[in-house]
Amino acid sequence: MFVRIVKMSFEPSKTGQFLDNFEANKHKIRAYEGCEFLELYQDKYNTNIFFTYSYWKTESDLNNYRHSEIFKSVWSKTKPLFNAKPEAWSVDKIVSLK
Repeated sequence: MFVRIVKMSFEPSKTGQFLDNFEANKHKIRAYEGCEFLELYQDKYNTNIFFTYSYWKTESDLNNYRHSEIFKSVWSKTKPLFNAKPEAWSVDKIVSLK
């Protein structure tokens, strides 16, 4: 499994546009080959900050999605809404502390 975490910060007045776009496309992303999980989290105190968590079978599956028409369509509507550069992390294993 390959995990991708993306932090996005939007102009506060643009969060509704982002949420509408995410809602309209989340089912397409979840159905994309290799996607096993996708969730969106909103910061409790800074409500214009969001995180996506997605699980992919392989890193190649994620890269295929990132070069797809679905991604290009979603990203073209998302990118103009940012007020800071997005940050992303890639994880290839989950460590559990007991």
